[in-house]
Amino acid sequence: MSVPIDLPAGLPGLDPAWSRRLSVADATGTKHEWHLLDNGVPDPVGTLLCVHGNPTWSYLWRRLVAAAPPGWRVIAPDQLGMGFSERLPGPRPLEQRVADLGDLTAALGVTGPVITVGHDWGGVLSLGWALAHQEQLRGVVLGNTAVSMPEGDLGPALIRMAHAPGVRSVATVGTPLFVRATTALSSPRLPADVRDAFAAPYRTAARRRSVGDFVADIPFSPGHPSRAAQEAIAEGIRSLDVPALLLWGPRDPVFGERYLADLRERLPQAQLHRYEGASHLMPEDAPQYADAVAQWVTDLSTGRYTADTADRPRSAQPQPRGLGSALADRAADASPAVVEVGGTTVSWAQLHRRVEHLAAGLAHAGIRPGQRVALLVEPSVDLTAAVYAVWRAGAVIVVADKGLGLRGMRRALHSARVDAVIGGAPGLAAARAMRLSATRIAATSLPVAAARALGVAHTLEELERAGSTAPLPAEADLDTDCAVLFTSGATGPAKGVVYTRRQALAQLDLVGATYGLSPDDRLVAGFAPFALFGPALGIGSAVPDVDVTAPGSLTAAALADATAAIDGTVVFASPAALRRVVATADELTGPQRTALSRVRLLMSAGAPVPLPLLRELRQVLPAAAAHTPYGMTEALPVTDVSATEIEAAGPGNGVCVGRPLPGVEVRVSPLSPTGSADGDLTDVPGTTGEVAVRAAHVKDRYDALWATERASSRDPGWHRTGDVGHLDAEGRLWIEGRLPHVVTTAAGVVTPVGVEQRVQLLDGVSAPAVVGVGPVGAQVVVVVVVPADGARRRAGFELADPALSDAVRGAAGTEVAAVLVTGRLPVDIRHQSKVDRREVARRATRTLAGARARTR
Repeated sequence: MSVPIDLPAGLPGLDPAWSRRLSVADATGTKHEWHLLDNGVPDPVGTLLCVHGNPTWSYLWRRLVAAAPPGWRVIAPDQLGMGFSERLPGPRPLEQRVADLGDLTAALGVTGPVITVGHDWGGVLSLGWALAHQEQLRGVVLGNTAVSMPEGDLGPALIRMAHAPGVRSVATVGTPLFVRATTALSSPRLPADVRDAFAAPYRTAARRRSVGDFVADIPFSPGHPSRAAQEAIAEGIRSLDVPALLLWGPRDPVFGERYLADLRERLPQAQLHRYEGASHLMPEDAPQYADAVAQWVTDLSTGRYTADTADRPRSAQPQPRGLGSALADRAADASPAVVEVGGTTVSWAQLHRRVEHLAAGLAHAGIRPGQRVALLVEPSVDLTAAVYAVWRAGAVIVVADKGLGLRGMRRALHSARVDAVIGGAPGLAAARAMRLSATRIAATSLPVAAARALGVAHTLEELERAGSTAPLPAEADLDTDCAVLFTSGATGPAKGVVYTRRQALAQLDLVGATYGLSPDDRLVAGFAPFALFGPALGIGSAVPDVDVTAPGSLTAAALADATAAIDGTVVFASPAALRRVVATADELTGPQRTALSRVRLLMSAGAPVPLPLLRELRQVLPAAAAHTPYGMTEALPVTDVSATEIEAAGPGNGVCVGRPLPGVEVRVSPLSPTGSADGDLTDVPGTTGEVAVRAAHVKDRYDALWATERASSRDPGWHRTGDVGHLDAEGRLWIEGRLPHVVTTAAGVVTPVGVEQRVQLLDGVSAPAVVGVGPVGAQVVVVVVVPADGARRRAGFELADPALSDAVRGAAGTEVAAVLVTGRLPVDIRHQSKVDRREVARRATRTLAGARARTR
């Protein structure tokens, strides 16, 4: 054996005071010198036992040591032969390493409660310790790891390559390739000093011996000496009756989705947070993990293990009512329920019959209550029937629209763990490209060769036929999940938002009551997903001829044709779609204008709707009362305001979105000078802060995003929206921007929307965006504008001419450091209305630093 070497000085983020050494005897009486990080809390209320994998060391846990909850001790050992612990004369098998960990905790006087934290192969070791010390165990936390190889799996490909005897000695011991490759997996690339810190214990082949031995000890084959110990741990954790938290980097090329699925099956009580940009070294790629663990531990200590929903309002719906009740009420109605412009029209009676037969067919095909079904079908009668059939079968729809792009959809649908996919040929091809291991159901019949290539198990036609003679499943309970709806991704990676049936019904009731919807109404949905509300509201619906990924492609003629096809009375469309409608209104024929003149209600959401646009729409929809409901995927609607009320409110710092609707409460959490919303919720007029909402129709939770859900619901019963605004003396809500977009200057916080509104009033300005450049607390305000001649400009950023700069500075109402111009601002795909201010800030920073801003 060898003597451990001293810990180098100056390792980034590591306090030398945490480093200690300890001599511990194993079961044979042989003493070994351990190195560990220990925050040294005396008389702790509990201990976090953090176990690293291969080829990292305790340095991996430095942020968690720093973020330890008050009173909690954090112990992060270097495994024997690893890090700065003693080198070993030979291999150390899995069973022995678990025993070693127990010897260490006994020597340290650890008595419990203990929460184990493991990553990579340290996950298996930490769980082995947990099983052997269940009397001390309070919970388990796991990063990217695996406890077994799912059936038919050969193990991580990268590890198998390193495991090959001819490769292992060179890649893991003879050279630092394996050590350096591990930190190279991170995205974005780790700083050089951090990569060097991870490699510091492994500078020579002699010091890398256990790196190779660790790889050799991975029990890929059934006859491997450590296979029995590994299988015992994998099966044993099924009996762990303690809280669990899984923190995952989905971009991991080592431990992919199948290993996460296996862990969730073995630990069904586990809460999960996916750090969407993170790879294998999740603690490095998502440094915020340490605060998430600290919060989770605090929740365990205080009794708030899950988000407290006791204070949430609940709608008291009678149990027999379901999401298809309005459809069932019109089961004998021969009038149109869904109209495909230029295509199929189905009556209420036909739709009801098809939904019931499909629901029975889905159940007959093995789709069970609670299972998740992804819908990759273009807006159509087929999509509508599929949605209501899935609900009637007691299953959960998963909606991630193609505006997210293939990569975004893949990330979303893998995180949702879908059990089945219903799609047209393009959707099923996308499912195959996304490698979704789910039952595939074709929306329409396909040629035999195509169906085989796409892995089609059923078609909707086959299921409908089978369901015509099969029994209907029982109605689902109101408090079961009904939908996972993904956000647009306009303000970060798309988030899955989970609704229960009770919450969805509360939403439908609120929408119907707010806008006085009745069976005499018919909906024209310029935003295609909104058309799915029609059958649940008991109103007919139609979708205009529009590209769902380009709402701005909606023309006035297309809107009019859809309105005429269903004799529409209500129109819903995004601001981008309505701008295009106004721009093409001159192309309307007489009959088309007549059809639009019968519309009584116009709703627009997805982004603030400028008052001038609402005024222009009066020429297109002369009889329509224009309303702009405010809300988000997590809660819609929250408030509502009409064009008349906006005019009466006048100008203000932000966009007036009206008063909270009946049953909806709104508060704000005041902002600190650094832009965080850490103040107590208040309704004091004029206080700017993060908007929080409480209502019966607010989402149940975020899916597979425990940390995000915990942060958004940290005020029990309330949902923090991420929007920033204030309430005025009349109780109206004004939206001033998004929390991440608040500019934190030395003089105080600046919210962007009010400044943008004032700048947009200037002649020659088509669209503005206000962003902060520089470090938090010392940012400067930069205004980027699209001039009226922006169409002739490139999308890159450049300095504005002096006259425009002076005009913008004069109108802004706050100090502006720079004014830039561009041909177009980056916006979200779903609504084409929300400006991506983070991307604007990135390009502005590059431009001001002297580099040409690249477009995405």
